[in-house]
Amino acid sequence: MNLKRQLLLVSLLTLVLPWAGCEFIRETEIALREGQQQMLAGTAQAIADSLSQFPEEFLASRQGAGSGGEQLYAHPLEREPLLDGYFDDWTLAADSQRTLRGVDGSIRFVLGTIRRQLWLYVTVRDADVVYADAADPADAERVTLVSTDQAGLPFAIDFVAEAPGRIVARIAGVPEPRIAAHWQDVPGGYQLEARVPRGLLGPELGLTVHNAARTRGVVRSSTWSGARPGRLVTPSPFLTSVLRNYAQPGLRLIVTDVSGWQLAIAGGIAGGGRGRLERSGWLRLAYDAILEPGEEAALAEPDPSGRERQPYVAAALSGRPASDWFRAAETGRAVVAVAQPVWSGNVQTGAVVLQQGTDAILSLTSDALTRLVSFTLIATLVAAGALLGYASWLSQRVRRLSRGARRALDDSRAHAELPSLTAGDEIGDLSRSFASVLKRLGEYNDYLRSLASKLSHELRTPLTVVRSSLENLEHEELPEDARRYAGRARDGVERLKNILGAMSEASRVEELMGSAEPEDFDLDRVLEGAVAGYADAWPARRFRYERDVEATEMRGAPELIVQMLDKLVDNAVDFSADGDEIRVALTGDDASLTISVTNPGPPLPAKMRGQLFDSMVSVRPDAADSHLGLGLYVARLIAEGHRGSIRADNTDGGVCFAVTLARR
Repeated sequence: MNLKRQLLLVSLLTLVLPWAGCEFIRETEIALREGQQQMLAGTAQAIADSLSQFPEEFLASRQGAGSGGEQLYAHPLEREPLLDGYFDDWTLAADSQRTLRGVDGSIRFVLGTIRRQLWLYVTVRDADVVYADAADPADAERVTLVSTDQAGLPFAIDFVAEAPGRIVARIAGVPEPRIAAHWQDVPGGYQLEARVPRGLLGPELGLTVHNAARTRGVVRSSTWSGARPGRLVTPSPFLTSVLRNYAQPGLRLIVTDVSGWQLAIAGGIAGGGRGRLERSGWLRLAYDAILEPGEEAALAEPDPSGRERQPYVAAALSGRPASDWFRAAETGRAVVAVAQPVWSGNVQTGAVVLQQGTDAILSLTSDALTRLVSFTLIATLVAAGALLGYASWLSQRVRRLSRGARRALDDSRAHAELPSLTAGDEIGDLSRSFASVLKRLGEYNDYLRSLASKLSHELRTPLTVVRSSLENLEHEELPEDARRYAGRARDGVERLKNILGAMSEASRVEELMGSAEPEDFDLDRVLEGAVAGYADAWPARRFRYERDVEATEMRGAPELIVQMLDKLVDNAVDFSADGDEIRVALTGDDASLTISVTNPGPPLPAKMRGQLFDSMVSVRPDAADSHLGLGLYVARLIAEGHRGSIRADNTDGGVCFAVTLARR
């Protein structure tokens, strides 16, 4: 992984900052919400202490509770409905209707109260509605309210229709003009809407429905559905007026009896909390991700049935203060709720529920989140851009240093000129260290290059003295043993002469490369003539020349190229046997030409392939040959002098030396 990518990954660590900020916002929201819960709990305790002075308002709803029948609840109505047999003008939600106990859902009803009037709405699914006959109204559809009088005796209010429209209610068969009712036919059944003065009813109330069945035009049987009378629970106007004194904007107060029935409701939760979060989808997702999830806010609404069954309310009805909170999935706003039991002496009479929205908290946290995301995004982009720019600058310096070191090593003189030598940082130190190493390497290479000429110059005179002395000694009368030793000494002098000649040749080639005049020539013609001469010089070998390129013209020194080819062919002959084929090939492209010499000799050792073309390096097995390995070194000098390169590779059953030369 390069330096840019490494620093780019490091820049991603700046994302820890928004994460920490989000965690801080989340903890802040939790702390603010808990503080709001504590404040509401204190307010609820104060209201509960105030309501404990009115136990009769709580206990009034418990009159008649000993019958054990189903408890009915009369919802408070904001305005009086129109008596027309329809529910659409009731100020209640549709799910406030209850299913009559013991029925499969085909009978639903709801009770409401306003200005000392009890309103009843009943809807019945019945495929065959049987209306009453004026002569015998017994076998017909009937809705009955069952209540108790002052003596505790039950009585019934019957609603029987002879036809759709306004009907007359009867008590014990006697019409009661104070009760108004309307019977409305609808597809698949009928609906009844009635208004009953609260004074006609006792503390208990029950509802039954008589379903008449008709078979072949004759009423055969009928079925009663319903339950025995139970406690009728109605809201307390007095408690409602007391709660209104505590009502504040955005605060809802609910008072229940010990069974959870709503006795009074005041105030409401503000519907705010719709700001920038709704206008920004990505910010909405971020806000949902960091905030603590809660129950759906709709669950905090008063129960449509009129009876609170939330766990925190149930805990308060058991005598323990409790709290809970809810969050709206659409807006993110939360609702904090607390429930406090109401005690009158040692008797629990009910509970107080306080609910308040967290619009202020939502606004605070959403604004903080907006600023955090904006600032963090800018900071992350700036940090990533700065690190990327710094990485580009730093990697560029490293690349320049790498290219400089590579050029210095590739250069035959190993120049120690590197970039960033004057820099005061670590790259400057590295550059200066490289420069020092390259300088010493260059000095050593210069010493090696001049070593051959120095040795040739220094050894030539003493070698001449030894050679002349041996020649003079041969003219003297010597014993046979002495003459044999003198012959061996003369052979050694000849070998030293050849070595000095090779060393001088390397020096001359370097000088010729600097003074040779380049010319245009046909490389194919030069190689073809040279290979023909090799065939005459080494008749025991087979030479083959191949050309795989059309244009073979180039610019250079043909005599030096032939000298280079001599070294390569001589090397191939030394590592081949009689009868072996030595192949010389010419290939190339528009920019360069390549001369390859292939012989079937032994493969090159892997450790020597990188040093094969250095001065005085040889892989010949015969150490007594006194071969210094200058031939391939001379070939390399000539190749580099023509802006080319030389390499050696093992092939299947041999070795291939390839020289690439620039055309121009």
